[in-house]
Formats: sequence, structure tokens, C-alpha cells
Amino acid sequence: MSIALITGSAGLIGSEATSFFANLGMDVVGIDNDMRSHFFGAEASTAWNQQRLKSELGSTYRHSNFDIRDTDRINRLFAHLGTDIALVIHTAAQPSHDWAARDPHMDFSVNALGTLNLLEATRKFCPDAPFIFTSTNKVYGDTPNRLPLIELDTRWEIDPTHEYREGIDERMSIDQTLHSLFGASKVAADVLVQEYGKYFGMKTACFRGGCLTGPNHSGAQLHGFLAYLMRCTVTGRPYTVFGYQGKQVRDNIHSADLIHCFHEFFQNPRSGEVYNIGGGRFSNASMMESIEICEQVSGRKLNHTYKEESRTGDHIWWISDTSKFSQHYPAWKQRYNVKAILQQIFENSMDRWAAAVV
Repeated sequence: MSIALITGSAGLIGSEATSFFANLGMDVVGIDNDMRSHFFGAEASTAWNQQRLKSELGSTYRHSNFDIRDTDRINRLFAHLGTDIALVIHTAAQPSHDWAARDPHMDFSVNALGTLNLLEATRKFCPDAPFIFTSTNKVYGDTPNRLPLIELDTRWEIDPTHEYREGIDERMSIDQTLHSLFGASKVAADVLVQEYGKYFGMKTACFRGGCLTGPNHSGAQLHGFLAYLMRCTVTGRPYTVFGYQGKQVRDNIHSADLIHCFHEFFQNPRSGEVYNIGGGRFSNASMMESIEICEQVSGRKLNHTYKEESRTGDHIWWISDTSKFSQHYPAWKQRYNVKAILQQIFENSMDRWAAAVV
């Protein structure tokens, strides 16, 4: 028996990974206690996705409803499954800047301590299993905001002569910068994942994502940019744009494209690797451009207002340079750009949002 153990298995990336590896013929054990509803309210609950996975995958998927901070439960589960665990994918997290400042202890314990629990259990009970961690570009703090940026009609762009013109790579420092408390807790987890790879020789990788997105995202105001933006456009809910004239740029990677990265790494794992991973130059848009695409796709106007104050530590411009991963795994290719992602979110979510349309 070959098992993929996936945390956050009912969330955006976890559910995509669960379906993908189950369809490869692996059994999947998911850990998810719907903490997202605690962070962001009932509308952000992933319970619907958990039920979908159980219905579609049947006995191939086994769900464990407990907290990754529960060291005893983690150890008991790993001890029971042992070396049948062929892969660990860790996607569970507290994912919001703003929420982290409300409860720093919970943010740090979920993001850092939870990651340590999983790494140590992997080392004890299935040390040969590759360990994949969904990190974040927020480990770089607000350092990207010091780049030479140029204001264009609908977006900020980097000086075309700069070395990061194709995107920001892994050489950017994570030191001497404003991270937000969320960014700090993810830095701790990121460094732990690297260290277990380098120190213990485990096969580990940190995927420092830009905006991770897709139709299975339970988007909320504090997290889930494109999904929440489309939801507000469709339902008529007011949306607030914070700062930078709405020209801030994000690269967006579809969850399916990210899971193909995970599969490539699983087939040929390395120790203590770090990859900037996002839509890159293939899939990126400013806030203004994203709003326009949402309105085109949905046929509705977004009810939005603008506030001059930007969110603490927010990036003005972020595009990932994914060339390091592509050099290591040249078979990987992206399939979804921003418009294709928003079209899929719209088509797949209308049934769930229909009752909220005004």
C-alpha cells in the first residue's frame, strides 16, 4: 500500500493534491479540521469540499479530523501508517496577514509548531517519504517593494533593465524586512523544512507560492484573492481595494499547475530545496486588470470602493521567477493563465453562490 498523507486536505491545494494522487492509484489520508471556518467564518468552511472528496474518491480517501498542533495524534497516525506513507504534502496553515495580528500565538502554533510536528513524525516513522511544504512569497517580507517600479496605466511594473524583469528568484534576502506576523511564522516553518532536508538528509522542498488559486478555493475577504473577487462580482457584495491605486500586481498559479510541480518533485525528490512558484510572466494581473476580467467573464459590474491605505507588508509588485524549478524539472508546464482561472472559478462556483446573488 502506497499512501499520500495530505494536511489541509479539504482546502484549495490539499483537495487538488488529494484528487490527483488518488487518481494515480495511491491511497490518501487527509488531515483537516476545517480551521478555515474558524479563521474566516462559515462562508469559508471547507466542509463542502471534504464531502465532495469522500463522495468522489470513496474508500481511496480516509479523513482524519484533528489539529496538526496535536503532537500525540500526529504521532499515533504516523506510527500506525509507518513506511506505507510514500509522500507527505503539508498545506494546512493560517494563511492571512491580517488574521495573524489578531492572535499571534495561534498563528505561530499552527504554522510553525504544526510544521515541526509533521516533520518530526516523518523523520521518525517514514523518513524516506518526500516532504512537500506550501510556503509563501511572504517570507521575503516587503523587500520586493524596494525594487525599481514604474507606474503604468493599469499596473506597476519593474524597470525592464532590472535583473528581476522576468520575476523574483530565490536569491532575494528574507532578512531586514517587514514580514507581518503571518510571514514570520511561515519563515520559521520554511527554515525548519529546509533544515530537516539539509541536517537529516530528508527529501524536503519549500514551494514559496505567489497567489495560489482555483475553483476549489473557499475565498474569503482576508484570504483567497481571485475566488473572493469573482464571488463579490457575481453576488453584488461590496469589495474594497486597498492602496497602490489598484495597480498592485500578483502572479496567480492554478492549483492544478502547482500539484503538477509536486508530482515532478515526488518522482525525483531533492533535499532541502526552495522554489519560488507562481504564475510568473505566464499568469499575472494587477487588481484593476483582475476586476476587468471578472466583469467580462461574469457579465456583471463589481461594486467596489478604494481606500488609500495599503495592507501592512503588502506587495506592490510580485511576479515569481520559476526558472529554477523548470531547470530541475523541465517536464513541468503551466496550463492556466489568469483569465482561464477566473473563467473556471465562475463556471464551477455559480451553484454554491446562487443563493447570495443580489
